[in-house]
Amino acid sequence: MDIALLEVFRAVACEQSVTKAAERLGRVPSNVTTKIQQLEAEIGVSLFQRETKRMLLTPQGATYLDYAERILNLADEARQAVNPTRPTGTLRVGSMECSVASRLPAPLTRFNQAWPEVAIDLSTAPTRSLIDAVLGHRLDCALIAVPAGEWWLAPDALEKVPVFREQLVLLTPAGHPEVRTAQDVKPRALAAFAPGCTYRELAQNWLTENGGTAAGLTFHEVKSYHAMLACTAAGACISVMPKSVVELMRHVAVETTPFTTVDTYLACRPGFATPAFQAFRDILLESSNIASNNDQPPGSGSHSVVKHNSKLSSSL
Repeated sequence: MDIALLEVFRAVACEQSVTKAAERLGRVPSNVTTKIQQLEAEIGVSLFQRETKRMLLTPQGATYLDYAERILNLADEARQAVNPTRPTGTLRVGSMECSVASRLPAPLTRFNQAWPEVAIDLSTAPTRSLIDAVLGHRLDCALIAVPAGEWWLAPDALEKVPVFREQLVLLTPAGHPEVRTAQDVKPRALAAFAPGCTYRELAQNWLTENGGTAAGLTFHEVKSYHAMLACTAAGACISVMPKSVVELMRHVAVETTPFTTVDTYLACRPGFATPAFQAFRDILLESSNIASNNDQPPGSGSHSVVKHNSKLSSSL
């Protein structure tokens, strides 16, 4: 399979435009058009729907893009593996939103200064989606939060190293009474990211397994922590997020209650060890707040509302 053809296909799929893809690849538009036609002829199906100003993937094209991404990523990984002299190429990093907001800016700056030849391709998603992308070779590594004992993730499916420890806090509207148990929570809605977010799962389990808002619990799905905080401040919802994120938005009036601690792991496929990844891992470990952290291990905080739920605490 011609790697160059796949690179042209991926560029057009991402840009939805032959002209923009040509600019990105340093080619002339006619060459890009010819390459796409050549690829479609080889496969025997149309990969794009041609519109006036856009090139949209057909269902077959979307399926083919998933395979093309994995092939190109593996090819790049192979190049780095056989010539491991220094970090080069592209490192595809996935992360939870909270880590991007409060933990990654400084390490990414240091990494870019140390290894300017490496291009960081950064994307965000909930933990479950990140894990699927790592296992599917769409990402090289990801910052995830996975409580121990999760049935859906085999123990040896990923190599994981803890890099950050997050103090999760329960957010309630300003003036809300003190929360000691789930029964003390008044709003019956949880502002959270889409399913697949570990923090959402922890909050949902605690609320529903402790008789708090179990009856009629609803979800208000949001796209950002700013939106989550705003919904809570408005009085309609509660939410759970890392204290490090809340500290970035001190201007919003809400009540905070310690909830539990959860480790953030840098995860990759077993055996994945390109020079770029190893350099990135080393910088994250140098930035870790775990080795010198005086916090208690995840799930055992003496001031955590989760202490009332032995099942949840023991799963972390």
